[in-house]
Amino acid sequence: MSLRMILRILGLLLMLFSLTMMPPILISLLFGDGQWEAFAIAIAITVVTGALMFLPNRRARKELRTRDGFLIAALFWSVLALFGSLPLMLASESALSITDAVFESFSGLTTTGASVITGIETLPESILYYRQQLQWLGGMGIVVLAVAILPTLGVGGMALYRTEIPGPLKDSKLTPRITETAKALWYIYASLTVTCMLAYMAAGMNWFDALGHSFSTVAIGGFSTYDASIGHFDSAVIEMICVFFLIVSAVSFSLHFVAWRERSVTHYFQDPEARFLLLFLLGLAVITVVSLWLTNTYDTQRGLRHGIFQVVSVATTAGFGVADFSAWPGALPFLLFMAAFVGGCSGSTGGGMKVIRIILILKQGMREVMRLIHPNAVIAVKVGRVSVPDGIAQAVWGFFSVYVMLFFLMLVGVMATGVDQVTAWSSVASALNNLGPALGEASSNYGDLPNLAKWILVMAMLLGRLEIFTVLVLFTPAFWRR
Repeated sequence: MSLRMILRILGLLLMLFSLTMMPPILISLLFGDGQWEAFAIAIAITVVTGALMFLPNRRARKELRTRDGFLIAALFWSVLALFGSLPLMLASESALSITDAVFESFSGLTTTGASVITGIETLPESILYYRQQLQWLGGMGIVVLAVAILPTLGVGGMALYRTEIPGPLKDSKLTPRITETAKALWYIYASLTVTCMLAYMAAGMNWFDALGHSFSTVAIGGFSTYDASIGHFDSAVIEMICVFFLIVSAVSFSLHFVAWRERSVTHYFQDPEARFLLLFLLGLAVITVVSLWLTNTYDTQRGLRHGIFQVVSVATTAGFGVADFSAWPGALPFLLFMAAFVGGCSGSTGGGMKVIRIILILKQGMREVMRLIHPNAVIAVKVGRVSVPDGIAQAVWGFFSVYVMLFFLMLVGVMATGVDQVTAWSSVASALNNLGPALGEASSNYGDLPNLAKWILVMAMLLGRLEIFTVLVLFTPAFWRR
């Protein structure tokens, strides 16, 4: 492991990240909200820090190993979120504390969507835009963007790419070259964002709201420019546009690449993971809508609209809202939260455990049942027509085991700060699944939680975004052994 090489890359990535603070300056000048100086100072601090890391080590050139990729990914997300919090602390109109600013920045970049801010619509336009942009950058992963650029600067990127792409099948590539793969992902991502923005504008949003909400929709983030989220617009058309793009973004981007290359959509319905997601959302929507009708929570039209929207929003881990689902009757709030544990497909911008892992867990469970009936049978676990290697099956169970243990450890930690059980359970689940909304005291926002609880949730967001093992491997002695 080369410390100089890692510092060189982190410095370079920090300087690149500083460029993303320039659009908010233009927004500030356009609307005259007076916050451009906060972003200018943040840019200066970020550039200087990046330069101090990069320049002394600029001649350090070496191919990255997988171990280096894990360290860079974890460090970069942590460092980037810390520097991303600077404008939120420096802006006179928001003036968040260090804890709250870091929480908001981590929440944006990990596309969690949990917020400590109230009165969102009163914030300056540049801050509103910046929050949405953070989610857009985090959606596909700024590390993947960097992978498309770094090879031209003499830095190999496969080790970084493998630590960033979500899901258990890490080595699949859309194109033979990793640089072209990263570029293809971003072309698709940007195209979906522009299409979503135009659809929102056609449905009645102004350009600013359409841009901001397209960022957080395609990123499956959940930040909004209004406290009432999508519910502010009270438009069935806008809600269904949001539902459509959330589902599209929750499907593996490799399927979008195939659709673009082959000009066909049939493979979406042939893919086992995409089929499972669609059937899961459909079944959950039917249960939710019927429950809302039977309990007279809404009339027929509102029950259908709110039920479908909240199911898709929560199950895909976006966290947008058109209603306070935490106040829905019976087991519905708990049911929706459990759906967030499934999340999006592998290779999507969704959070959660990922659909492919849930499929494998279910299939392995059925295999164990069949082995009780036929002890000597050799039963393969298949996804579609493909047999899954036992190594991947074991890794899924390992992931699930560690996931559950970490969940309970962080749950106890948050409760130890004085938070009640419902709030603690839902906030940890929300952070670990990169969802956003919670129940109890955090149902409206996370601002009233103790600072220590917020830092635990920040760690949960990072673990969820980098899928646990990328972070945990850094705490093993074997990782640091030569």
